[in-house]
Amino acid sequence: MPPRLRPTRLEYVLDGFKLRAQLSAAALDAIGDEAEQRKRALEILKAALFRGRMIAKERLESGAGGIETARLLSGVTDEVVCALYDFTTVHVFRARNPTEGERLALMAVGGYGRGTLAPFSDLDLLFLRPYKQTAHAESVIEFMLYALWDLGFKVGHASRTVEECLKLSREDFTIRTSILEARRLTGDERLADELKRRFREEVIKGTGSEFVAAKLKERDERHARAGASRYLVEPNVKEGKGALRDLNTLFWIAQYLHPVESPDHALSLEMFDRRDVRAFIRAFDFLWAVRCHLHFVTGRPEERLSFDLQPEIARRMGYLDRPRKDGDNTPAVERFMRRYFLFAREVGVLTREICAQLEADEAKKEPQGLSRFLPRRRGGRRPLDIPGFLEEGGRLTVESAALFEADPVNLLRLFVIADRRNLDLHPDAFTAASRSLPLITSKMRRDPRAAETFLDVLARGERTYRTLTLMNESGVLGRYLPEFGHIVAQMQFNMYHSYTVDEHTLRAVGVIAEIAAGRLVETHPLSVAIWPLIEDTEALFLAMLLHDTGKGGVGGQEKAGARAARAACERLGLERHRVDLVAWLVEHHLIMSDYAQKRDVTDPGTVAAFARIVQNPERLRLLLVLTVADIRAVGPDVWNGWKGQLLRELFGATEAIFRGGRGADPAASFARHLEGTAAGARAALIAADPDAAGWANTMENAYFTGFDAEDHLHHAALARRAALQGGAAAEARIMADRNAVAITLTAPDRQGLFAKLSLVIAGFGANVVGARAYTSNTRQVLDVFFVQDGSGAAYGHDNPRSLERLVAALEAAARGEAPLMEARRAPDTSRTAAFAITPTVAIDNDASTEASVVEVSGRDRPGLLGAVAQVLAEAGLSIQSAHIDGYGERAVDAFYVCDSQGGKLTDPRKSAALKQTLTEILDDESGETVANRRLERARASFAR
Repeated sequence: MPPRLRPTRLEYVLDGFKLRAQLSAAALDAIGDEAEQRKRALEILKAALFRGRMIAKERLESGAGGIETARLLSGVTDEVVCALYDFTTVHVFRARNPTEGERLALMAVGGYGRGTLAPFSDLDLLFLRPYKQTAHAESVIEFMLYALWDLGFKVGHASRTVEECLKLSREDFTIRTSILEARRLTGDERLADELKRRFREEVIKGTGSEFVAAKLKERDERHARAGASRYLVEPNVKEGKGALRDLNTLFWIAQYLHPVESPDHALSLEMFDRRDVRAFIRAFDFLWAVRCHLHFVTGRPEERLSFDLQPEIARRMGYLDRPRKDGDNTPAVERFMRRYFLFAREVGVLTREICAQLEADEAKKEPQGLSRFLPRRRGGRRPLDIPGFLEEGGRLTVESAALFEADPVNLLRLFVIADRRNLDLHPDAFTAASRSLPLITSKMRRDPRAAETFLDVLARGERTYRTLTLMNESGVLGRYLPEFGHIVAQMQFNMYHSYTVDEHTLRAVGVIAEIAAGRLVETHPLSVAIWPLIEDTEALFLAMLLHDTGKGGVGGQEKAGARAARAACERLGLERHRVDLVAWLVEHHLIMSDYAQKRDVTDPGTVAAFARIVQNPERLRLLLVLTVADIRAVGPDVWNGWKGQLLRELFGATEAIFRGGRGADPAASFARHLEGTAAGARAALIAADPDAAGWANTMENAYFTGFDAEDHLHHAALARRAALQGGAAAEARIMADRNAVAITLTAPDRQGLFAKLSLVIAGFGANVVGARAYTSNTRQVLDVFFVQDGSGAAYGHDNPRSLERLVAALEAAARGEAPLMEARRAPDTSRTAAFAITPTVAIDNDASTEASVVEVSGRDRPGLLGAVAQVLAEAGLSIQSAHIDGYGERAVDAFYVCDSQGGKLTDPRKSAALKQTLTEILDDESGETVANRRLERARASFAR
């Protein structure tokens, strides 16, 4: 990182005296021509403002602090605004003998009143007058506002009397807060002083409790709007949880309860100890630096630290890639974002500590109506039946930090008691625990009492996610379990995950707890149903907590995670076979999702390979619940019915193999199961629809196991309709359980048909999430595409006409006609442009007994599936099934293909040529704009 620059003096950046002299000279040169005077004044002010901002920008990029930059920008703006006021009142609307009613004070309010300003922040101004509006004041205000707008400011302004300010501030807490920070810029000093004095005496006095309650309620509502977690991977630097507004809220409360002459003096109040002040300044400085960089990079008041901006901000703040011993390099962007999230957590800790101090101060005054952080005391402290622990105001606290010194295991018992009795932690207890972390030593980590207490929270807790989150926020969880501590605040630079690694992990553990309690039976019926059959649920909870601890480690995420899990479980004192089970689950926690989403679960060889990895029904049950929780905890829109159905199909197919017995060959066992199922389904179809006999006898066995009896009837009817209308027919059925629409098409087979159909679907702005292709022995194809819209819902669920047009276009394409396409706006690729993605192509001849599996991975884009399918068709390969998956910015698609003879792709030269062509297609970035390439890029994380 660049060395820290020393703060500079404002007059070295912008000389206010010189600026006023230039304005006066310009006014005198154009005396008598008001339009020319205004034009020259604006040119001078624009130049001064531009110079000041550029100096601030250069200093920021050279290592100046965020607070210094915000103050410098505010100071430059002060000089420009005050010089404009002087120019207006001296040279344009001069009142040579101003009356009492023509007095006017110009005050900065809101964030500008604090003396900090981001490059493109709004300018909040209060024109304060003693009485009703005069013609002179109205002229001055109007001239200034138009000038400020011409200078490029977005001005929030009000013109009020002192009485109006006081009246409105009593009625509206937003106005009250803005006046709390009011700062006189120029104009009548007595008028400004009167407002501040009367505001303290007539508004602030005696209303501290209601103000605190209002601000904390406002904060909770703001968090709900911006995202309730402070660990969202695209955080809002201004409004998010743990961001600048949270620090401002503490600042406002401190100023309100203990009025001071200057905002700078607020940090010297007794309510802030030295540690709090240092933490406050560190967080404030870092967040302000990030916010200023955001504004300068985008040229607008951008507050969201989105993926496309993160690498650029990291570069500007001096972060570099850091090599990790025996592991992957830590990208600069991930180092920067981890720093951000650590500060966000520190803001949370600071909030709790300061609220504890506020509660202690306000308790003496019997406050009314405070929020959950500041309730009235009801009966004081009530000792619990556990020595050293007390209940105070409905929250759990401790007699003193000496309780932890006497027995460090009490640091863990604190959370067990809070969970069992459904109590929130008192800020005093939270602070005491945070400051007692050094007591958690290697000896304490190996204490069997500590292990039992920890597992009480993890595997037997009643409010598992909430309790583990409190442990993580306090630092106790990462200190007790160092393997977990390594992933605290860690961010993976990809668009797949919505949260940091630790937050994702705790949410996944919470999902398992919800499954165990039977509360997710509607969305995860199979997981809830098999839960009573799981023998070692404790091992499952441990595996979930440790499943991502290997990210960035030696040998890849899975191997490194297994080593970390083994070390943690051995330290906890688990038996050898349970240690092995947890390590196995961690190492294979992605395997079930990979097979379900990237492989054909009706292929005997594929299912047999998965069964050989899993080995027994207990592991299968554990993997299912682990996989469901892992996917669901990735983000709010990642889990859907489509993925649930795929997992259920794989579970059922593998279970069928295990029912065949230990001695049976897995592939042969599943093939027999497949054959028997197909024979029964074929006979049932013919019995239900005798006219479908011809269709049924020409279709392969895999077709009958891939669909239910209702689907078979629909498909047979569709085949007859195709024969009557030129050979091709298509239909769509919305499948609510899969969050997709199934578009089925039957037509005579020809080279490139699948690719053509894929391109038509992409042309309608739809996403293919899965596809199956079957060919009868009469060369009639049945292609089934499972399609979603951009929001992850079934395509056409809210626009049936669009779905009808898509079906008609597919029928036309299947007949060889030019389909009627819909005009679509080009998608915005700005967010994905920041990711450097290396394409990969793999050809696997062992995954299936009858086909080669071609798996491709690269930057996702509209039409990619069609482009890949076209390459496969041109290589003479027939697609048997396609398995489409995506992880944010990355597409991962797998195709089961056969050559023209129905065999596998075994020729090394053809395989190499296919890989080369596919890599070129995946690496094509011709659609990316120059603007997208302007910003820094970073390597996209492969971690899932």
